[in-house]
Amino acid sequence: MRDLSRIFKAYDVRGVVPAEFDADVARATGAAFVRLLGAPRIVTAHDMRESSVPLAEAFAEGAASQGADVIAAGLGSTDLLYFAAGSLNIPGAMFTASHNPAKYNGMKLCRAGAAPIGQETGLADIRAMIEAGIPAGPGRRGTVARRDLLDSYVRHLRTLVDLAQIRPLTVAVDAGNGMGGLTVPATFTGLPLTVIPLYFELDGSFPNHEANPIEPANLRDLQAAVRSSGADIGLAFDGDADRCFVVDERGEIVSPSTITALVADRELAREPGGTIIHNVIVSRAVPELVTERGGVPVRTRVGHSFIKAEMARTGAVFGGEHSGHFYFRDFWRADSGMLAALHVLAALGSQDRPLSELLGGYARYSASGEINSEIADAAAAMNVIEKAYAPDAADVDHLDGLTISFSDGSWFNLRPSNTEPLLRLNVEGPDDATMHRLRDEILARIRSGREA
Repeated sequence: MRDLSRIFKAYDVRGVVPAEFDADVARATGAAFVRLLGAPRIVTAHDMRESSVPLAEAFAEGAASQGADVIAAGLGSTDLLYFAAGSLNIPGAMFTASHNPAKYNGMKLCRAGAAPIGQETGLADIRAMIEAGIPAGPGRRGTVARRDLLDSYVRHLRTLVDLAQIRPLTVAVDAGNGMGGLTVPATFTGLPLTVIPLYFELDGSFPNHEANPIEPANLRDLQAAVRSSGADIGLAFDGDADRCFVVDERGEIVSPSTITALVADRELAREPGGTIIHNVIVSRAVPELVTERGGVPVRTRVGHSFIKAEMARTGAVFGGEHSGHFYFRDFWRADSGMLAALHVLAALGSQDRPLSELLGGYARYSASGEINSEIADAAAAMNVIEKAYAPDAADVDHLDGLTISFSDGSWFNLRPSNTEPLLRLNVEGPDDATMHRLRDEILARIRSGREA
């Protein structure tokens, strides 16, 4: 058996195939998954990577060996798998490495109702069970049956966003050779949308660019397509299509914080006084707008397990992250890039202004985006930064890394990576000059290692 410590991450399983993650690991995980949950029935789906089909099949074999019946949904996005686990109320397993390069693959696991499974909520137990050796299953072997859930997924999404009266729109979409190439055509059928497709061919070798739209370089083709075609909007999805990024009609990248504010506004109009979740890195424009609209903003750590836990605790209607993950109470508190895209299309198509004007009131500050620095001793570097800036700060907190706010409205967050020797810096200011000055000063301190 492989060294599972290398691939069992905080929120999922992910590793190089087959050196770190192979069919034996998938088969054992399927068996342990069923034993842990006592599940009589589960559902699986997989992305377009070459290794995804054999891994999903091996997982199903392991699950069936423990007596569980497996619904194999086949090709799908991660949010399609969440739909399946939610609507069928059974545990699920998605085979994908999301935006990682082609040599990787992985598993995202959830309980019935799409409740997430991470290290503290079952993933560590599954790993321990595999390492200890999984007992033989009961006498009855489960079945594996293919079931196409794409149409049901689309119908459910279309019940959550009213698109009946939108004006005709031209939409450029970059699927990055990922699962958006399957789900976008199915979801957009019948809508007054002229789609300009980029890289819709399902190809897990990612021949055009990485399927990771948080990196600006991977949005250049979409920006160019929007400008050359005169499209009203551009949409980009990551490899498993659970994240969505937006480009406006000028070809400018729209911050996920701005999309969070827009969708929060729409959800609060539908449910006045509702709770909206946002992580520590989302723009301060989000809690400001939520408060102005009569809602309740709740701030959390970065990561889907924290967002979903707070949504469950507070009954929040919506949650958003800086990374392009958007979570919906009416989608089992799971994240769906497609549902976020439909909200943006509904907002744009229900009025006549271009997207940049529509979003003007939601983008209030200047933000750096996430900047990574390779640092051997992250804790020491963070101590240096806190010592330098805390004396002049209006507020210092450690909810997730180090967040320091100043009286002029600027703030920064500095967090260590969970998996790499990196420090992640996000800075926001009331204007470009203030943000740039603070950003450059902090980066110089981090990278030089000098104290104040």
